[in-house]
Amino acid sequence: MNLGRIIKGSGVENVRGDRNREIAAICSDSRKVSPGALFVAVKGFGTDGHAFIAKAVEAGAAAVAYDNEDALQGIDTKDAVLVKVGSSRHALAIMAANFYDNPSRKLTLVGITGTNGKTTTVTLLYNLFMGLGYNCGLLSTIANYVGRRRSETANTTADPITINSLLAEMAAAGCEYCFMEVSSIGVEQERVAGLEFKAGIFSNLTHDHLDYHKTFAEYLRCKKLFFDNLPEDSFAIINTDDRNGSVMVQNTKAKVVTYACRNAADHTCRIMEESFEGMLLKIDGKECWTRLIGQHNAYNLLAIYTTAILIGAKEDEALVALSSLESAPGRLETIRGPRSLAVIIDYAHTPDALTNVLRTLKDIAPKEQLTCLFGCGGDRDRTKRPEMARAAEEYADRIIVTSDNSRTERTEDIMEDIRKGFSRKGMSKALFISDRKEAIRTAMMTAADGGAVLLAGKGHEDYQIIGNEKRHFDEREIVGEVFRTMENR
Repeated sequence: MNLGRIIKGSGVENVRGDRNREIAAICSDSRKVSPGALFVAVKGFGTDGHAFIAKAVEAGAAAVAYDNEDALQGIDTKDAVLVKVGSSRHALAIMAANFYDNPSRKLTLVGITGTNGKTTTVTLLYNLFMGLGYNCGLLSTIANYVGRRRSETANTTADPITINSLLAEMAAAGCEYCFMEVSSIGVEQERVAGLEFKAGIFSNLTHDHLDYHKTFAEYLRCKKLFFDNLPEDSFAIINTDDRNGSVMVQNTKAKVVTYACRNAADHTCRIMEESFEGMLLKIDGKECWTRLIGQHNAYNLLAIYTTAILIGAKEDEALVALSSLESAPGRLETIRGPRSLAVIIDYAHTPDALTNVLRTLKDIAPKEQLTCLFGCGGDRDRTKRPEMARAAEEYADRIIVTSDNSRTERTEDIMEDIRKGFSRKGMSKALFISDRKEAIRTAMMTAADGGAVLLAGKGHEDYQIIGNEKRHFDEREIVGEVFRTMENR
């Protein structure tokens, strides 16, 4: 593609060389540069791409985009076209969209942001529309899909080149819709700049990612920025039961549509009946049975229904489709075994998410013993660790604190941070076991007959990160092993 087309609208300040040069690829990683590529030098948090401009040119880069003029000092840029931009990070997103011929304009792109519920909502929207006969794409924490073709994902919101590349594949494959998780970090780092969304959904906002954002106000600002940038012909779909919902749309140009389970809104829902098998909901006055459980899933399903009818589904077919949906992997995933024991695997890794899951399980079976097993990730927000303890203490009858993805922190230090959140009463029902496999085994083997054991924090993940090592760790396999041991006793 012509370089001039690629850099259009990206904040170009100066171009040294031929704007009409043909570009074969675009990248921001110098290790991926091939002859004829455009290399965009972006300053990251660990490394600065400007330090690799010489390496990129040596590898055959036809053009280099940068925002730090000093980085060119002493570098032989040969005959590469030099493109000075105001912000390399913003420019990368716009250039990536241009290079792939702005694929977000060729399908209906729906993004969701919020602390909890993103993965469930986009996954079920994808499943709902696929079930209605539409070809769709999915960009999520768990996996990316182009139609039925799955690929792995590394981040909640991928880099702009990956996003646009996948959107282009979706458009080429005839996808009509794409449902996408949008993280606050992804917004702040402008990974979604240049994308044209037809709808943006706000789920809720609670304590998370303060290791990155530092303050809750900054976390909120980044979420709100997503709605600030929605176009006039799009929908801003917000949960007004969350006090931050109205804040999200203060400056949006999009049409605001509200949903709620407690207050008046454009679309409403309430739970009529609930058991481990599912819920009977009343959505906009019409009853709908779903296999999902929990108040938080009532919100998710209402957001899904609201979005579906705004972007093309009929009300009745959307309600029927909701009843056939199953939860996303690792979201209140229940495994039953001997002694009528129920083990629930859930990704809950924030205080609010843990509270929601525990409250749901306690509401469904108030007389049964509830065990909560959880840990906290290392090298992440430390302030939520004692809050996780308080959430577990409020609802669980038994608590086991263990490891999660400890990364480069000592598991014992993380557990000590969690310990500080327990009251004396909480400590009396808490057990600390650093080895997560042994903790799961202990939780299950010592649980009361007919009880429930919540394994919180890992969800869909089939690995554990200890130090810099990513080890295979699938809780479903471990649960199966323990159940087999129980059956043989």
